[in-house]
Amino acid sequence: MIQRHALLVLAVAASLALSGCKREPSPDAGSTAAGTSAERKNETADEFVTRVNAELKAMYPELTAAQWLSSTYINDDSQLLAAKANEKYLTALNGWIEQARKFEGQQMSPETSRAIMLLKLGTSMPAPNDPAKLAELSRLATKMEGMYGAGSYCTAAGDSKSCRQLPELEDVLRSSRDPAAQLDAWQGWHTIAQPMRNDYQRFVELVNEGARDLGFANAGEMWRSGYDMPPAEIAAETDRLWGQVKPLYEQLHCYARTRLDARYPGQGSVNGLLPAHLMGNMWQQDWGNLWDVLAPYTDAQAGSLDVTGALEKQHQAILNDLQTAQSPFIGEDKRVELARQAQLDIARSMTERAEDYYVSLGMPKLPAQYWQKTQFIKPRDRDVVCHASAWDMNMSGDDGKSPDVRTKMCIKPNEEDFTTIYHELGHVYYYLAYNHQPPLFQGGAHDGFHEAIGDTIVLAMTPQYLQSIGLVSGQQPSQEAVINNQMRMALAKVAFLPFGLMIDRWRWGVFDGSITPDNYNKAWWDLKARYQGVAPATTRGEEFFDPGAKYHVPGNTPYTRYFLSHVLQFQFYKSLCDAAGYQGPLYQCSFYGNKAAGEKFWAMLGKGNSQPWQQTMKELTGGEQMDASAVLEYFAPLQDWLKQQNEGKTCGWTAPSAAATGAGDAASPAG
Repeated sequence: MIQRHALLVLAVAASLALSGCKREPSPDAGSTAAGTSAERKNETADEFVTRVNAELKAMYPELTAAQWLSSTYINDDSQLLAAKANEKYLTALNGWIEQARKFEGQQMSPETSRAIMLLKLGTSMPAPNDPAKLAELSRLATKMEGMYGAGSYCTAAGDSKSCRQLPELEDVLRSSRDPAAQLDAWQGWHTIAQPMRNDYQRFVELVNEGARDLGFANAGEMWRSGYDMPPAEIAAETDRLWGQVKPLYEQLHCYARTRLDARYPGQGSVNGLLPAHLMGNMWQQDWGNLWDVLAPYTDAQAGSLDVTGALEKQHQAILNDLQTAQSPFIGEDKRVELARQAQLDIARSMTERAEDYYVSLGMPKLPAQYWQKTQFIKPRDRDVVCHASAWDMNMSGDDGKSPDVRTKMCIKPNEEDFTTIYHELGHVYYYLAYNHQPPLFQGGAHDGFHEAIGDTIVLAMTPQYLQSIGLVSGQQPSQEAVINNQMRMALAKVAFLPFGLMIDRWRWGVFDGSITPDNYNKAWWDLKARYQGVAPATTRGEEFFDPGAKYHVPGNTPYTRYFLSHVLQFQFYKSLCDAAGYQGPLYQCSFYGNKAAGEKFWAMLGKGNSQPWQQTMKELTGGEQMDASAVLEYFAPLQDWLKQQNEGKTCGWTAPSAAATGAGDAASPAG
């Protein structure tokens, strides 16, 4: 999936920052958060929350600046600054939580009670009360994120070394159809995680101690407590939702396996499971890069859906124009400079196109600062974290300050990055909509909401919309065209669903001890087999730490949000289509330019985390429950078509011996 996304910073709060989003603080923390002044002894709960909101907002820019620096200039100095800023914030947070204990059992307004509850859940990285351990935790978190961002796979090339980082290795999986080259790139990236293993084990010990200090059994239980329901219920809820969509995924899996077997005879499956290195994506979470292998129809009647090809042509046209304006005798340095300018120009153009969709709904243009401070492409002179993320740097709303919102990407002209931009701007527009709220309410209704906003817009990027902006052509109202577009969406949306579940199933097991350190890698691949039906082509023993090759593990970003978002976005999409007055098959709806839909969406975004998500959901959709029926309605034509294609084939798969799957897991093995 487009990575959809997001970088949750090390200590980012589930309520204060979202995947793809960085949010935290750091005051004048010693006395400010310690709460030693005499006048605070008599403050009411309302006064306490008002003070915390003010202190949080005051410290916030300092922390986000340090985190931005550590992600866009990876070196020892920037990591030190980020670690110290996180340490300062976690110290302040622990102090606030300790002060809040005196209000337990007291009568207070629902708003104040909610704010104090969110404060307790104010980080995905609960820190121990022991200052030395808190500092150690912050150092480990910063170190692991830096290791990920600077990770390179180097091979001998004569007397020198040839080193490739994640974007270059992803290009191999995206474009090469040489299984040996793909396997080399896939295995190469996974080598960067091996040195993290011991650090991650210690990290787990420390966050579990921090969670216990807050009254939770472990960090996993704390993560599951942020959904306005008992923590055990969110595990059961995700199982229920997965049960709704699992039959559709199994049909897609069967179809993909058949096509891969035909393309790579003898190599297209691993005992009935999909080979990890052949899926076009480093983590097999988005199969869109296999369009050339999996496209249902390639004739003219179906119309072209080669968005990547169109973007590459735009990029080449920009480069040609830049070069034409120069002397034909320009030197190599100038050619490199022009190539970089063309990369930046196409990246900005792609972002402007995404902004246009939001503006067409009546939302504001992005602030000028956005265009000045965003990282659009990978710098040539330093290591950065390329994982796409959206940032609110200052929580500015009704205080007269200009919002400082940014995105951080290494954009390339391809469909995956194009849709990722629409996704990340969903985070940015959520920030802009709710930044009038008090800081403790500046978050998604729950974390899955934050991830679903931009993807709701992606669903509305119909072939007709893409044709209107010059990225596809020849779209005719044929059955072949419908199935092609449905497949295009399913390779991103449906393929992702089991991956969205398995990462936190692994971590919940790690946190509660049912997955032990000597079983980290086996449990990871058992869960990938069980949920995704995916397997490595070669043995991956415990000398590897393959979970660390996925950003969200060393970056400590909870992942259940992404699974939930892939259900919510279809609910949101259906509701906005209804608000726009659309009538017709759900998959054909685009509400581009519809102010009624935009007004309803903006109103929902503006609520932030100020009320239980069930209430926010009801105001937008009319119901209070997450439900995957809109997913099935959207993909109904494709599901029928897949059943026809798979008729007579043996579908499903048998996973190897099941590993412990974490607290609350009740899902049955696929196949």
